[in-house]
Amino acid sequence: MRYSTDPRAARSREAMLVAARELLVAEGPGAVTHQRVAQQAGVGRATVYRHWPRPEQLLLDVMSGADLPLFKNPEAPVRRWLRRELRRMADELAVPAVAAMSLALMQSAIWDPEIAHRRDESLKTITERIFVAVRSAAEAGEVETDAGPVDLVAMLVGPIVYRTTSQMDVVSDDFIDRLIGGVGTWQV
Repeated sequence: MRYSTDPRAARSREAMLVAARELLVAEGPGAVTHQRVAQQAGVGRATVYRHWPRPEQLLLDVMSGADLPLFKNPEAPVRRWLRRELRRMADELAVPAVAAMSLALMQSAIWDPEIAHRRDESLKTITERIFVAVRSAAEAGEVETDAGPVDLVAMLVGPIVYRTTSQMDVVSDDFIDRLIGGVGTWQV
């Protein structure tokens, strides 16, 4: 999308991005709607729509300026940390607006190369973070696994995304424990 060089439009755009980031941090992705961003930024809803006609475009721009909060700063024991991070992800995806946005982003990535690129960058970040954590757990003798990074993330994250967005069902703690147990042999 081309952006206006008009200083007022640039200021409005920045104010909307700041408002959207504040909403994202305070309330999660489900709060980043055209209406809420307009209210928070003190602009008309039409102004938000003019910059981001589709809600997934707005969320992507907001997320691209914010650090992905999930799976950061692994802690030992990694199994407990991983369980906590997967629980956070499942709880976020349990919010209908977040599940709907996730599905919309996945669908948009099929046709929109920019959205596909951003999706790929997010997946790369998640994959690296989880793999580094599990590899450090393996080096410390906490787990034995031969899963590669892509398979590891598919085994842990994929079922949670499927359960929350496709089945529209709750992810239990037992379900998360079974996922973690499936990646290798964990030492107690």
